Amino acid sequence: MNILRYLYRQAILILSILVILSGVALLLLDDRSIISTVSKPQFHFYFIVQNSVDPFWKEVIKGAEVAAKDYNVVIEFCAPRFNDRNEELKYIDIATLSRVDGIITHAVGTEDFTNAIDRAYYKGIPVITFENDANKSKRYAFAGTNSYEIGKRAAELLIKATNGRGNVAIITNSDSNQDIIENNLKMNGFFSTLKDYKDIKIVKTYTSKMGILSSEEITQKIIESDENINAIFTVSSADTLGAAQLIVDRNKVGEIILIGYGSSEEITRYIEKEIIYGTVASDPYKMGYDSVKTLYNIKRGNSVPTFIDTEIKVITKDGLDEFKSLEEMRKNILKREKSYEQGDF
Repeated sequence: MNILRYLYRQAILILSILVILSGVALLLLDDRSIISTVSKPQFHFYFIVQNSVDPFWKEVIKGAEVAAKDYNVVIEFCAPRFNDRNEELKYIDIATLSRVDGIITHAVGTEDFTNAIDRAYYKGIPVITFENDANKSKRYAFAGTNSYEIGKRAAELLIKATNGRGNVAIITNSDSNQDIIENNLKMNGFFSTLKDYKDIKIVKTYTSKMGILSSEEITQKIIESDENINAIFTVSSADTLGAAQLIVDRNKVGEIILIGYGSSEEITRYIEKEIIYGTVASDPYKMGYDSVKTLYNIKRGNSVPTFIDTEIKVITKDGLDEFKSLEEMRKNILKREKSYEQGDF
């Protein structure tokens, strides 16, 4: 009887040890598969943005980083400190010479960008452009919005904010060497929408070349001028933040209406505090995420659209709660789409 009891206990002990060992073995296998996934990315992409200071581009990068994890690719990010087309062109050529698996780049619709993108194409490297397009090049797809429509929506926002009356200054970050086509489309949309509003006068257009600090200096000039300017339209998110900060510093909140561009957390905080009346924005997070997703699908041999519409949003204090809810919902949808593609039901 004692012997049977002893044998029974030994059998239980042996079974327990086997169960534990099996569990450890499975865990090690899982760990190896995880390590394998992380250490052996499927593709190496080069990602080039216009500059490293504008909050817009930081949001683009954030979306791309999430997509890189979701699709198990390595992304090498490159950006000039400030807008510098020659640096962007240099990055495209470096990526081409490095034989990366794909390039995602901000572009300008000029011959030098077209040639740089085509050089990558002839080396078998697919290129996607975003925010600004180079539609004469051999890029595979473009992720962005309609620039004319952005200008139109901004003008409609200005009309509403000023009740159709005001002296307006424009701060644009474009000059003769950068983004002429896209900037002209925005301005055409803006001016065309305002043409029937005789009581809205465009007093002056300024050019910002150095981002936030430059727009602060320009806003200071606007405040000090004797032209009774009571509204400012800024074309970039960096200039929007610079102008907003200067309006706060000079205690001009409520006296100068600011219509801007962008949807970063800093910008939405200014809108919530009624320092910025409202902004028009594309979706930089979606732009970054969808660019990576599209390039991944190209490399996998899947069909992709040649135009990825990242949509236009108009953000004011009245719609801020709805905007934040939609943003959260959108990010959840992206996660669900990824789970669906992987079969993680």
